[in-house]
Amino acid sequence: MTAEADERWLVIDGRRWRRTDPAIPEALRAELVGELMAARRAVKEGAPDARTRVHDAKVALGERGEPWWEPDRDLRDRIERATRTLLRRREGGTVCPSEVARVVDGERWRSRMSLVREVAAAMPEVVVLQRGEVVDPASARGPVRLGLSPAGASPPARARRTRPG
Repeated sequence: MTAEADERWLVIDGRRWRRTDPAIPEALRAELVGELMAARRAVKEGAPDARTRVHDAKVALGERGEPWWEPDRDLRDRIERATRTLLRRREGGTVCPSEVARVVDGERWRSRMSLVREVAAAMPEVVVLQRGEVVDPASARGPVRLGLSPAGASPPARARRTRPG
């Protein structure tokens, strides 16, 4: 099978690029791509964290990091980056752990829920919320949401670069 015919790769001007994970639901893929485009604009504007934002979005989309087609891949890094990317995109909103699980493992998302909750609980910039209140992730039972902690809030997506003098 040639690289052109392989669903894992895209060839542009003779260079092979990894495709976005096709298992990501369309609405979530659109959010991730939206954040990727905002991060690329921020790179042009010289925002200090812009390249990190681009990398986070690319890993969340499956275009970098562990190959999405490998059955025994470690999902922890992709879970962290997908969580950060979705939270940045939602600008102060929250994310359901099931959305992150759907990004990283498509239709097998239910089997990833405990890992998503575990990884999110270990992220210093993320808080676990239940009924709008911050809860201890270890003791939380039932539905939870993930949000940015006030100290972990990232700068606005469209930070402006100032020119000297």
